Amino acid sequence: LDVSGTSVVQVTATDADDPSYGNSARIIYSILQGQPYFSVEPETGIIRTALPNMNRENREQYQVVILAKDMGGQMGGLSGTTTVNITLTDVNDNPPRFPQSTIHLRIPESSPVGTAIGSVKATDADTGKNAEVEYRIIDGDGTDMFDIVTQKDTQEGIITVRKPLDYETRRLYTLKVEAENTHVDPRFYYLGPFKDTIIVKISVEDVDEPPVFSRSSYLFEVHEDIELGTIIGTVMARDPDSASSPIRFSLDRHTDLDRIFNIHSGNGSIYTSKPLDREISQWHNLSVIAAEINNPKDTTRVPVYVRILDVNDNAPQFAVFYDTFVCENARAGQLIQTISAVDKDDPLGGQKFFFSLAAVNPNFTVQDNEDNTARILTRRNGFSRHEISTYLLPVVISDNDYPIQSSTGTLTIRVCACDSRGNMQSCSAEALLLPAGLSTGALVAILLCIIILLVIVVLFAALKRQRKKEPLILSKEDIRDNIVSYNDEGGGEEDTQAFDIGTLRNPAAIEDKKLRRDILPETLFVPRRTPSAPDNTDVRDFINQRLKEHDTDPSAPPYDSLATYAYEGNDSIAESLSSLESGTTEGDQNYDYLREWGPRFNKLAEMYGGGESDKDTS
Repeated sequence: LDVSGTSVVQVTATDADDPSYGNSARIIYSILQGQPYFSVEPETGIIRTALPNMNRENREQYQVVILAKDMGGQMGGLSGTTTVNITLTDVNDNPPRFPQSTIHLRIPESSPVGTAIGSVKATDADTGKNAEVEYRIIDGDGTDMFDIVTQKDTQEGIITVRKPLDYETRRLYTLKVEAENTHVDPRFYYLGPFKDTIIVKISVEDVDEPPVFSRSSYLFEVHEDIELGTIIGTVMARDPDSASSPIRFSLDRHTDLDRIFNIHSGNGSIYTSKPLDREISQWHNLSVIAAEINNPKDTTRVPVYVRILDVNDNAPQFAVFYDTFVCENARAGQLIQTISAVDKDDPLGGQKFFFSLAAVNPNFTVQDNEDNTARILTRRNGFSRHEISTYLLPVVISDNDYPIQSSTGTLTIRVCACDSRGNMQSCSAEALLLPAGLSTGALVAILLCIIILLVIVVLFAALKRQRKKEPLILSKEDIRDNIVSYNDEGGGEEDTQAFDIGTLRNPAAIEDKKLRRDILPETLFVPRRTPSAPDNTDVRDFINQRLKEHDTDPSAPPYDSLATYAYEGNDSIAESLSSLESGTTEGDQNYDYLREWGPRFNKLAEMYGGGESDKDTS
């Protein structure tokens, strides 16, 4: 604030005394605190500035204490005070200032466009919008290579790269940057320009750069009939560094999977290694890689487009397969077919075909329509399918490009019976009505498979029947022990479910004895029926009775057999017959009791009894 006496605020005090009674209610204002910056008018209480050129940047807050006293301020009057807080508001009376006149920045030459190099900042003692600054480059030799952007939140000027840098081209740039207030108060123009400048020097640092191609892309055109090894074009690249290292070229094989092209690693010449065919591929998009020999990791790629130009190397052919027929009642000059052709080549002037017969034909002729189509006409009246059912008509198709290419297509013309309108009814070349179903070969194959399966089934049944008829014992001499394994283990004495002991307790329920089927008995006899025991017969008595019957039965041969009765009796009086146990016994044993066991043990009694007699004799 540059003017003294400026009114700031007015304070007012009240007095409850009667203003009409003397000076009791007459109030006088005075300042107790705030001098020498402020003053107060005694009668009105208006607070005014007391000093000119008050600067907010030096002091912003002030506290003023005002005294109000009645009785006109005389002795004995009553008083009161109030405090007034005064804040100086900012005005744009300070220009921006750079802290230094020159700044030095560095940046690598490989920095891409838009890279921030550094920043500059001018200080402003004002606040708010009065301190807002705008930066710009006003002079220097790098005005087209760099830009500066004002950062609003930090009030900095950010210098960025505008164009690619090259250390080999230029290594140092000088910029003159200006900072200016965006909101200038006209009342303070006299304080000078509200802007400042700084010199920015930017040094470009050298880096090992990858090779640089002479073009951003290459386009080569070549005819498809060139010889192998022909150079179709050359790419060029150089090392931009001051060392100027030699370059090695290579092809990215992912862009040339068929290896149709190759490249000289030293000079970048691209040549063919396989024949070209425009009809297979008209364009080839290659990628060439350039790398420094001293630093192979730094590489650069460039696209190479190869366009294959057409050469007339394909002959025209029929556009489609023609199913042509002629009626038996056809007249001379009658149209039986219109034909057309196609060619894989693509000449600049467009396709043009010519049609003719390979040889003079007495039955048919070709008439060229001169629009890449032709008509097949008859040359005589009447055809007989019984004499000739099919005619073969060779037609020559030629183009008009250089060198001329031609081919011969053969039309198969069938002779058919037609109605009066020329509609085909039947032809002798093939049956019009064929029975639906499988072919003869397929039916024969199916029939053979069925016969083979039947033969296999019959052989299997015959072998199975023959096995059933074989006896267990083929002759009397072939008598042997037969062991049948059932792989079934019983449950012991406590297993009451495995065998029904009621059958033993009721012998009447047992079937009559049947002849054994596993052997052929020597003599046939009539089995005799034993009297049935009463129902309350003890199981032991029943077993003993059956054992006695078998022992005394002379017709029963001593076959080895095992009968399980699921009953465990008392210990045998014979005790153990083991020769091992008898060998360990010191005293002699008496085997006379073996004779008491019946005729089935006579042989055993003679063997052991005889042994004892021999012992006595010796």
